[in-house]
Amino acid sequence: MTVTTPAGFAAAGVACGLKKSGNKDLALVQNLGPLKSVAAVFTSNRCQANPILWSKQVMGDPVVEAIVLNSGGANCYTGSQGFQVTHSTAETVADALGISAGDVLVCSTGLIGEQLPLDKLQAGVHLAAEALGHSDSTALAGGMNAAEAIMTTDSKPKTCVIEGGTLDTARGATATGAYSIGGMAKGAGMLAPGLATMLVVITTDAHLTSPQLDTALRAATRVTFDRLDSDGCMSTNDQVTLMASGASGVTPDLAEFTARLTQACQSLALQLQADAEGASHDIAITVRNAASEDDAVEVGRSVARNNLFKAAIFGNDANWGRVLAAVGTTNAEFDPYNIDVSFNGVQVCQGGQPDQSRDLVDLTPRAVDIQIDLKVGSHTATIWTNDLTHDYVHENSAYSS
Repeated sequence: MTVTTPAGFAAAGVACGLKKSGNKDLALVQNLGPLKSVAAVFTSNRCQANPILWSKQVMGDPVVEAIVLNSGGANCYTGSQGFQVTHSTAETVADALGISAGDVLVCSTGLIGEQLPLDKLQAGVHLAAEALGHSDSTALAGGMNAAEAIMTTDSKPKTCVIEGGTLDTARGATATGAYSIGGMAKGAGMLAPGLATMLVVITTDAHLTSPQLDTALRAATRVTFDRLDSDGCMSTNDQVTLMASGASGVTPDLAEFTARLTQACQSLALQLQADAEGASHDIAITVRNAASEDDAVEVGRSVARNNLFKAAIFGNDANWGRVLAAVGTTNAEFDPYNIDVSFNGVQVCQGGQPDQSRDLVDLTPRAVDIQIDLKVGSHTATIWTNDLTHDYVHENSAYSS
């Protein structure tokens, strides 16, 4: 299951004609309470879509009862008309569910610079509101339909469920202090960090306040979505939203909840990496023994964004010189002639000199593990990226056609 696994949530996904394909293109998730806590992080791109502008206003009063998401159009750079479409969409959700428009978040994804048809959005909202399943028998279908409706170039929906609390093994499946976290995400291109990446909705039936959710969400995204750097391109519409219903009646320790939430975010981030546009390799770049965590992130991200390195991985070429060349462009602390580099467990460079033969490296599997040892400290960070392929170039050369 997905966002409907935690108690107190209903979801739906419908087709309302925004996509030429006729596939599902509008999702609605409702928090039935009793708690209506929320936290959200947004793209740090200064060029932001109308739904981001609207949702930031809504978050001024961190009580949210529903979130509506559409694919088939980003509603970005569409002027005052586009903002009115976002506002009217929220009002339509409010009318359909009997709530306030000021408690409705809006997300959009798709092509920039195209107006969204308000009549289709409004019709879709009514369809979704009618389809919201408040019973166990329809919850699974509603959650999966919502996950499908937010897809753009995605080849599959991305969902996760994480169970929190402590299981009472003496009573079999009975759980004490148990709660759950459910999530859905979309994203296959423009995957680069900026507080958040892609469109993500996460729900929990834990009993936590909005400030507590904000603390947990920022800690979780910092080491997951913020470290997914598939293609170095930051979207105008990125938003990660976390809602709590409190329906489990469980108030977990905040550190324990944050750890579970981080698991959920990492699961979704790695699913996004695995479905990146045109990718043939999923690359984990781990920088070890850095002077600081920031240094480790900077070095890892420099390698992840190096097109020569990414093209080499596409060609199954363990060209470790491209790794060192990328490391050298950073401001991190290190001795350029005392760095170790490994490709899939084969140490090809030791102390800035050739070590084992690059011919020993097998890059035919999809998973690629790069280890970079800076030897100046004790900090570690991992950046996740993909290779640069012909398919990626082809898909993005014809995105708007």
